[in-house]
Amino acid sequence: MPAEDNRRFAMRDRNWHPKAFTPDYKTSIARSPRQALVSIPQSISETTGPDFSHLKFGEHDNDLLLNFNNGGLPVGERIIVSGRVMDQYGKPIPHTLVEMWQANAGGRYRHKNDRYLAPLDPNFGGVGRALTDSEGRYIFRTIKPGPYPWRNGPNDWRPAHIHFSISGPSISTRLITQLYFEGDPLIPLCPIVKSIANPDAVQTLIAKLDMSTANPMDCLAYRFDIVLRGQRKTHFENK
Repeated sequence: MPAEDNRRFAMRDRNWHPKAFTPDYKTSIARSPRQALVSIPQSISETTGPDFSHLKFGEHDNDLLLNFNNGGLPVGERIIVSGRVMDQYGKPIPHTLVEMWQANAGGRYRHKNDRYLAPLDPNFGGVGRALTDSEGRYIFRTIKPGPYPWRNGPNDWRPAHIHFSISGPSISTRLITQLYFEGDPLIPLCPIVKSIANPDAVQTLIAKLDMSTANPMDCLAYRFDIVLRGQRKTHFENK
């Protein structure tokens, strides 16, 4: 196929994302709209800025093993998560703010509303951020999060996952998604994942083991590429 045919405009597939009302995912019942949506014009403050290219980062902002250090290292399986942020044609998206947050190895978030019985780790904060380089690459070092139960069904568990936020050229283009780990048997059981009808969309959320990036005798690594538009785009929660 000629190169120009591969670069034609890809119409947005509205069926790629789950329906707003998915009763097995209990909180969607209250959150799903009951009336037709209303289009609200965006203001200039929503369609421009901020520019993250000059954002100052701390030394360990992308290293969750060290950025909440209180005299020791966090408990759990040490991993590296890396990838590229790109468009549908593989063109890198440089200088994009990538933020992530997660539970600790026991499946508990450092958040006042998390009452799960697993203990907090005094050396793990669970948040990090990075700016993509000129090739759209990002990298984090962290602990593999643990699964945890949640109040959806009698015995529903969230698979191990990491939340990602990708900030585009304006506030209104911020996108949020989740990363899951390949081979996790809880993925097909999760009511949130099951709300996504397209199996190809689910695959865009699953990070693959990447031994080429692993640190021998230290960290395994997972690759998670984020595609922002088109036929190969990553599934996002807020679109």
